[in-house]
Amino acid sequence: MKILYFTSTGNSLYVSKKIGGEYYSIPKLLKENSLDFEDEKIGIVFPIYNGGVPKIVEEFLNKVNIKSKYIFGVATYGAFSGSASAHLLEIGSRNGFKFSYIKEILMVDNYLPGFDMNKQIQGQAKKKIEENLMIIIKDIEAGNKYIKKGSNIMEFIRKQLEKHYNTNFEKNFSVGNNCNGCKVCEKVCPVDNIKVEHKPVFKNNCQHCLACIQNCPQKAIIIKKEKSEARFINENIKLKEIIDSNN
Repeated sequence: MKILYFTSTGNSLYVSKKIGGEYYSIPKLLKENSLDFEDEKIGIVFPIYNGGVPKIVEEFLNKVNIKSKYIFGVATYGAFSGSASAHLLEIGSRNGFKFSYIKEILMVDNYLPGFDMNKQIQGQAKKKIEENLMIIIKDIEAGNKYIKKGSNIMEFIRKQLEKHYNTNFEKNFSVGNNCNGCKVCEKVCPVDNIKVEHKPVFKNNCQHCLACIQNCPQKAIIIKKEKSEARFINENIKLKEIIDSNN
């Protein structure tokens, strides 16, 4: 079994590791132009952004060649799952591969302008992450088929959000004087959108993942309207693993 994943704060990497098999980072695969995969089971694991599939994951799926009798998707989200299943099905259909199983799992939401990270972290137990993840794992091991049914309303909302996708998202970021130039932000960025000189310099290809902000050891990068100063990395994942996934 092979799992192709995208992660910014560790949730999707944790899910990938728990499912098992061989797991490969989508940003690294894109950089290496490694796009051919064949196995009995192949999975795509990613966080839901704007109610759908992240831009970088869609870009990858538009290029990858997948050969498998059982292709599955697992999408992590913190509050709004939107129409990710329908979006993933559409991408697969467009590119000639069919999903047998797609399920979403509620985890910590890392979107700082929308959520207080302290409350998100403290509320993990209520989300029954391990219990729900075990259901997904057993389903995949058994080769069960399941696709979450979406709604036309959710798909409409997703498409509206897509139309208004902010291509200048990094303009919401600022860097404090406590930045020490450690380059962690540069290393965790999945698309090489950051270059650290004395401080981070942002280009114009931000994926909205907030990896740079959430993983900054100094909490030096700030986004407008953030709800708290707290930051989040999945407690089961080390910073080095996120760096290795995206660098």
